[in-house]
Amino acid sequence: MIHPAGQPSLVYADAQGNIKDFPDLHAAGMSGGNFKLPDKKDFIPLPEGSELFVLPGRLPVGCDVATGEALLVEEDPFSGETIQAVAAFMSPAHTAILISAYQTTENAPRLPLFAYTAIGWYDDRFWTTAFRSDNDIRQDCAQFNQDEINSKTAKKLRQNKNNRLIQHLGKCCLTYACPAARNYFLGRWEAPLPTSPICNARCVGCISLQASGKCSATQDRIQFVPTPSEIGQVAIPHLQEAEDAIVSFGQGCEGEPLLQADTLEKAIIAIRKKTDRGTINLNSNASLPSAIQRLAGSGLDSLRVSLNSAQELYHHKYYRPQNFSLSDVLESIRVMKGEGGFVSLNYFILPGFTDSLPEFDALSTLINTFQPNRIQLRNLNMDPEWYLRSIALDSSVISMGMRQWYEKINVTFPQLQLGYYNPSIR
Repeated sequence: MIHPAGQPSLVYADAQGNIKDFPDLHAAGMSGGNFKLPDKKDFIPLPEGSELFVLPGRLPVGCDVATGEALLVEEDPFSGETIQAVAAFMSPAHTAILISAYQTTENAPRLPLFAYTAIGWYDDRFWTTAFRSDNDIRQDCAQFNQDEINSKTAKKLRQNKNNRLIQHLGKCCLTYACPAARNYFLGRWEAPLPTSPICNARCVGCISLQASGKCSATQDRIQFVPTPSEIGQVAIPHLQEAEDAIVSFGQGCEGEPLLQADTLEKAIIAIRKKTDRGTINLNSNASLPSAIQRLAGSGLDSLRVSLNSAQELYHHKYYRPQNFSLSDVLESIRVMKGEGGFVSLNYFILPGFTDSLPEFDALSTLINTFQPNRIQLRNLNMDPEWYLRSIALDSSVISMGMRQWYEKINVTFPQLQLGYYNPSIR
């Protein structure tokens, strides 16, 4: 892995939105609200396909080159004009070590539902504080040719005018550039099967439904429940033909698929009557163990459980569940494992919380007790300060650092897979 030979410098945006660097200060990062001077080993070149975001109402913080002390920058050091902090939104398969360092001003707007990783400039390139957590290339920028996507998507949409699910996936592909939808239309790897317009949680950082005026959702939620036949028209050819084929219920453009368990069960049975090839996966909040039991018995191969925290208090404050609790989620893991299924944790990563000592202990207990097969490291897509306020995290909590956390997980649980994507297991 490539790291900079020297310490990257502070990056900020000027009054016109131009991104500049300030060599007199080192780039800083933030963890749990605390400013830190990143180690050079924390930096990697900004991955291809990443984006740079200007953070409105937030002033950049850098580190003194001599002492490492965190320093607030309140105006453009070259012009004296107003400035704003900058963050990286990394391409998939990368995990943040530190988030962008900034101080929020009064009346600043809430940040949109993305992840905000620290960024710096050194040797004529951008560097970000992260590591690659999965070598799978399925969503790498270089794998997508927009002309090919446009052509193949248009063709499939014309051929399936009466399939509402395929038409919905066309919007996901062409409007939101959803990597899973793109791969479906390209006929490869993992294809999405959204099914549920409703949910039994009110996640603070839900990316498909937000209260008006609070924070815009990043995509539209599906407005119908597809029939088993519509699902099969997507899933069966994909499983029969695609390389490392996976189809996954539970997407960012829907609520909770377990609330459509009858439809999912019928679809899975119909799919398996046609093909035993590929992996049928469910991404879920895992709130209904009895539904998991039914689906596993019908042919569901793998379950990915969304989890912001292994601690009941913080899980409840984020998910705001309706008629379920973390104990139900854990029971769903036990049920799926008992049926011989594969279980991943879709674990939301926020430096300063994920790597805190109490959270590590709680996660360790979960792993030892329920034996999930894999942890998928997913950066939390949410304003970091809003998240910490929402879960009311104790500001005195001690964190070990995300690189150290990653190393400790590997050493403590050598049998546990660490990655980013749902694996193909059939």
